[in-house]
Amino acid sequence: MIAFFNTNIPDPVAFSVFGLEIMWYGIFVGLGALIAATVAYRRAPKHEIEPDGMIDVMIISLVAGIVGARAYYVLFNWADYSGDFIKIINIRQGGLAIHGGLIAGFLTCLIICRLRGMGVLNAFDLFAPCIALGQSIGRWGNYFNSEAHGGATELPWGIPVDGQMVHPTFLYESLWCIILFFILVFIDNRRTYDGQTFLSYGVLYSLERFFVESLRTDSLMLGFFKQAQIMSAAVFAVCIAAMIVLKKNTMKKGRIFFSRRV
Repeated sequence: MIAFFNTNIPDPVAFSVFGLEIMWYGIFVGLGALIAATVAYRRAPKHEIEPDGMIDVMIISLVAGIVGARAYYVLFNWADYSGDFIKIINIRQGGLAIHGGLIAGFLTCLIICRLRGMGVLNAFDLFAPCIALGQSIGRWGNYFNSEAHGGATELPWGIPVDGQMVHPTFLYESLWCIILFFILVFIDNRRTYDGQTFLSYGVLYSLERFFVESLRTDSLMLGFFKQAQIMSAAVFAVCIAAMIVLKKNTMKKGRIFFSRRV
């Protein structure tokens, strides 16, 4: 059988600087964030948003997203982190939950936009495709940490973890997110109401995450259920409902934008 990936377990360390190990995980997460921010900066004028005015929004929301992603992960693995503050804040070995990052990031963006009198949904529409792009890149950090994987498989694109070949669920999500980026850009360029791109992201990402999560063996759990599947189902339902409401309002009032009202 032809293997698409190297059958050797990847080294999580990219290189060392004066004895400090630089992890591939951090490189890919940072690279994804940087490229996402660059695309958001360049697309800001399409949303009638001053690019320079969005830099601090992006930076603050990104920092809040990382904190939220870590807090979410630690919360659902509290038994492993209780009483060890250094371990809690050490993200070098991985341990970020995307749902926690999205919640914290979007809430932070909402607060800042409100304080500045900016359209919240309009800003969300700007960021949604860029977040999908950043996710597609950042997910490769999971490969080098041998995490976020599925169960055993004989498929040629399996990756080695603990002596067996497993589903590279990080790859499935990475591929979907890069496709999602282009879909969302297409939608964003033709949106008929503010929030359409953002809600489309919620629907399409949640749909993918629900099914990919079923393959994973390292999921965060909520009782007997996989937390990510519960969250994905809830976000999917809420976004569909919101899209129906906003579309009805658009049909009643004509083509409207909520960027000055929300």
